[in-house]
Amino acid sequence: MARPLNRISPFNVASLALGLAFLYLPIVILVIYSFNASRLVTVWGGWSLRWYREFLHDRAMLDAAWMSLKVAAVSATLATLLGTLAAVALSRGERFKGRTLFSGMLYAPLVMPEVITGLSLLLLFVAVGAERGFWTVTIAHTTLTMCFVAVVVQSRLAPLDRSLEEAAMDLGCNPVQAFLRVTLPLIFPAIAAGWMLAFTLSLDDVVIASFTTGPGSATLPIRIYSEVRLGVKPEINAICTLVLALIAVVIVVASFASKLTSARGESAAPL
Repeated sequence: MARPLNRISPFNVASLALGLAFLYLPIVILVIYSFNASRLVTVWGGWSLRWYREFLHDRAMLDAAWMSLKVAAVSATLATLLGTLAAVALSRGERFKGRTLFSGMLYAPLVMPEVITGLSLLLLFVAVGAERGFWTVTIAHTTLTMCFVAVVVQSRLAPLDRSLEEAAMDLGCNPVQAFLRVTLPLIFPAIAAGWMLAFTLSLDDVVIASFTTGPGSATLPIRIYSEVRLGVKPEINAICTLVLALIAVVIVVASFASKLTSARGESAAPL
């Protein structure tokens, strides 16, 4: 008798368990040791909130965290705006001259090593005499993340029926109004997803920020990297735990918002 294909074997269960443990066990250990009372990260000294209090009184870390949030928010917004426009140009525009070159330059950061991108941006800022700081890091992160937004939005634009826009224009809308009233609401989930992806990539970047940052504009990943080179402090575990908590809250809120939007769409659908 043939063996059912959908049967879960012990090997599959063990492989899944080992894979999940490999991915998430280090994170669980990090969260647990963020509540360690001992100064040594490898020695358990009991439960304590000591290192969270240390982080809240560490002005350098707080400034770096605030800088990372500002850079990520501004660069994600700029990348979403530019990436959406680029995706619309590639999906809705005609076969304009230089389209292949434009798309290749747009998607180049997807495959280009971050070291090359960071070094080239550094040489550009030095050549134009720009003072490295908040805006140089923001421009660099916008350059890095814009292509990711363009990919996400273009994948949403590709299957959309253009007859919806044509119908709107037949009813009196100009092309801009048709896009804002018909196409934009349909691709808004992809735009929001692109913004979140760009925000995450900017918040996590170390390589490009290390090339383009200046005095007083160090981001949180750079600050943590500089601290780790001198030895891992339990305070760093507390910082990472807070970041994980923030990400979990954002995911939960986004999930509830998506379900609420789907429920409203189903209730508004005609019977």
